[in-house]
Amino acid sequence: MRRGIFFAMALLLPFAMMAQSKDFKTAQSLETQYNILNELRVGFVDSIDTQKLIHTGIAAMLESLDPYTEYIPAEEDEEIELMTTATYGGIGSIIKKVDSVGVIISQPYLGSPAIKYGLEPGDVILKINGEDVAPLTADQCSSKMKGEPGTDVVFTVRKGRGGEIKEYKITRERIHIPDVSFSALLDKKYTNGENVGYIKLDGFTVNGSKDVRNALVALKEEGAQKIILDLRGNGGGLMDEAIKIVSLFVPKGTLVVSQKGRNANVNAEYRTLDEPVDTLIPLMVMVNSGSASSSEIVAGAIQDLDRGIIIGTRTFGKGLVQSMRPVGYDGLVKLTIAKYYTPSGRCVQAIDYSNRNSDGSVGTVPDSLKRAFLTKNGRTVYDGGGITPDSTVNAPQYSRIALSLVMNDIVNDYALKYYSSKSSIAPAGEFELTDQEYEEFVEYAASRKFDSRSGAQVEFEKMMKSAKAEQLYEMNKAEFDALKSKLSVSKEEMLRIKKSEIKPLVEEEIVQKFHFTPGSIESIIRNDTQLLNALKIPFELK
Repeated sequence: MRRGIFFAMALLLPFAMMAQSKDFKTAQSLETQYNILNELRVGFVDSIDTQKLIHTGIAAMLESLDPYTEYIPAEEDEEIELMTTATYGGIGSIIKKVDSVGVIISQPYLGSPAIKYGLEPGDVILKINGEDVAPLTADQCSSKMKGEPGTDVVFTVRKGRGGEIKEYKITRERIHIPDVSFSALLDKKYTNGENVGYIKLDGFTVNGSKDVRNALVALKEEGAQKIILDLRGNGGGLMDEAIKIVSLFVPKGTLVVSQKGRNANVNAEYRTLDEPVDTLIPLMVMVNSGSASSSEIVAGAIQDLDRGIIIGTRTFGKGLVQSMRPVGYDGLVKLTIAKYYTPSGRCVQAIDYSNRNSDGSVGTVPDSLKRAFLTKNGRTVYDGGGITPDSTVNAPQYSRIALSLVMNDIVNDYALKYYSSKSSIAPAGEFELTDQEYEEFVEYAASRKFDSRSGAQVEFEKMMKSAKAEQLYEMNKAEFDALKSKLSVSKEEMLRIKKSEIKPLVEEEIVQKFHFTPGSIESIIRNDTQLLNALKIPFELK
């Protein structure tokens, strides 16, 4: 008996020593890190921000694991609330800081205190609670505008319309940004005469599934025969809300997603708990490379359960489950604890973190790395990263000049200028700039700094650089200069050449100023070629 005990102890001893060795090395590393920090604090040639160094070290440590594990200090608690609930205390407005002008009200939210008390797009905030905002950054101004609901904040404002200086005392409210930014029956001219209900879902925050349920019920009451759930650009959010959204379309008790981690205690299966709204109505889910996490849970479940058709382009490929864990002093670590799997058993997570497109989404996945899985009805689907649509419908690629106009805020600035000059415009789905008004935009945009080069000009400049490096330019100088002259186009000319692409972008921004986000989306739909092409595809699965 004693020999058996000694034998068991002999077996366990190496494991215990190994554990002690790991603990010792960890303690040794932490002590070394502290000693280095202390030497820097005492002896470095310049003064250092110790807290900043520590946070930089923590961020680098976590970043080495995956792109999503991160430390959230106590001062960022408000951002966590906004991320999970889409709610904060404030006046409800997007602002922008222009050094030569001031802090501008760029876009108040529909129904917000900003609107109720009379603030408008283009108004310039001069003071907040009597403090001049000129020395402040946009973030500092935003912090002063936010606060506990029920408290007051005083603004001194120069009106965009007329230039009058006015003072506003505004009571802060709890601002909620709804997950469903737009829902309606689409115009029958786009749907071949059918009643197609459209729901644009931008996030998965607390109670977001209720917004979807309400929109779905309302659309059915209006006579919707089919439903489009648009998840394009939806970066995800709470898993529980994703499961509740799937539950609207499938029987109660249906498996939606499972998660598996290194520790068995995090393994779980998640099934629908609520009665559905409609398990039969034809359903289309639209996705793209910006559809991630909870969006992929919804799309993957709908696809695997053969409940609807997935249309668009491959999704982002984020199949990781995060959990918020307290780490002291009110700080949190957002920790990756598991990977999630669709009902067929697919893992949505991209196989290779480094094999990514410029937007961070899944790059090319070799066929040799893909595994086949079967949907409920026996269709073949694959893993390897993201959800591959049942039918691929590509979105149009914007030109360099269009992107430059948006990135440099020129489209937004012109929309503010337009808003200040008009008291009203046509309904959202009907508003269009006249040719004369577009020419006014051309004149305005040409006066601003932005990169107006065409893609051809950029490629030519690269070729010229290579030609000069290889001593080919001087040999063919006349030909190079002639081609350069032909490709050289003024800002005004490029803006006119790309009118069909740029004009809708300007119209959508103007509509948002007058009719807010729902109006903007209604305007976007008219020119959303990806959506309009998707509507030509039968909702039925093959």
